[in-house]
Formats: sequence, C-alpha cells, structure tokens
Amino acid sequence: MPRYYEDKPEGGACAGVKEDLGACLLQSHCVLQEGKSPRQCLKEGNCRALKNSFFECKRSMLDARSRFRGRKGY
Repeated sequence: MPRYYEDKPEGGACAGVKEDLGACLLQSHCVLQEGKSPRQCLKEGNCRALKNSFFECKRSMLDARSRFRGRKGY
C-alpha cells in the first residue's frame, strides 16, 4: 500500500516512492514464490506503475520548470 506523505522518510525528494517500490518488489510473487532477486523482477516488469513514478520523480528533479513549480503528485 502506498504511504505517500504519512511517515515520510527523510533522505531526499523521491525517498517515499523509492521505499514503496522496494516494498512492492519484496512482496511480489516473483521474489516470494520464484526466489528471484528484486532487480530481476523489476527488469521483468513487476511494479511497473511505481517504477514509472520513481522515474518521473527523478526526472522532475532535473527539469528546470518543475524545480520552481514543485513536483506533481507524490
């Protein structure tokens, strides 16, 4: 379950999304049942929505417009 801003972890702009992505991967069928590493499961396409959210968050940190306006969402 996404945690958004409740108990937001310290350590950067995208830390919440990163933590949710890690939790999603560790709880996925790929890791628990098949015994693969989270990195392999991420490459296979598990937790795709959180992966895209994390990518957009990281990209927004480089975008000059969003630096002044603030990140959207998360």
